[in-house]
Amino acid sequence: MSDDRTKIVKRAVQEIQNGMYVNLGIGLPTRIASYIPQDMNVMLHSENGLLGIGPYPLEGEEDPDLINAGKETITAIPGASYFDSAESFAMIRGGHIHLAILGAMEVAGNGDLANWMIPGKMVKGMGGAMDLVSGAQRVVVIMEHVNKYGESKVKTACTLPLTGQGVVDRLITDLAVFDFTFGKMVLIELQPEVTLDEVLAKTDAAFLVSPHLNSGQVTEGRQT
Repeated sequence: MSDDRTKIVKRAVQEIQNGMYVNLGIGLPTRIASYIPQDMNVMLHSENGLLGIGPYPLEGEEDPDLINAGKETITAIPGASYFDSAESFAMIRGGHIHLAILGAMEVAGNGDLANWMIPGKMVKGMGGAMDLVSGAQRVVVIMEHVNKYGESKVKTACTLPLTGQGVVDRLITDLAVFDFTFGKMVLIELQPEVTLDEVLAKTDAAFLVSPHLNSGQVTEGRQT
C-alpha cells in the first residue's frame, strides 16, 4: 500500500475496541485485519459466511476455500465459524454487528454514502453495503480524500447512486477525520503534517471545525 493508504488503515484500527464484532468492506478496509493487535479479542465478520477472519495468509499457505467478500484468500482464527449468506445477513440486519468499516467513492457533507457503483465499470450487484449501513450499530468510512484526477471525494452532494442516506458516523481520509452529527460534518482531527488550509482546499462539502481539533491550529471555523 501507499503511505497515504497505510495512514488511513492504521487510523481506522483505532476505531476497533476489544470484544467487537466488526465487518470489513471490500478493498481498503480488508487491509485492517493485518493491523489489529494480537492481544485484542475481535471477531471479524464477512457477509459471505465467516465470523473470525484472521490476517492475510503467507505466500504458499493460502487455502482456496477461505475467501472474504472481495474473493481474497484469508485465514481464520481459532474459534471461527462458517455459515450461509442468509445467516450472515441475519446477523447484519439484526443489529449484531458493532462496527462496519467501508470504503467509498463519495461521501456527502450530510453523511450520505455512495460506494457500490464504480463509474464506467460493469457492476454485478449492490453487494452487502446497503444492509451494512442500515444494520450495523456504527458505520465508519475510509477513503482517500481526492480521486486520481485530484477531485474531492467529500462532496456537497453525492453524484453517484447512493448506498444510504445520512448513514456515515465517521469518515477517515488520508488528510483528516470527520464526524457527522445531526446532518453536520465536523472536522475533529488532522492527519500528521496536514494543515487546515489543505483540507479546506480539497473538500467540496461545508464543514464545521471542532474546538478540540487535535492540532490546536484553530478553535472554530467553517468552509463555505
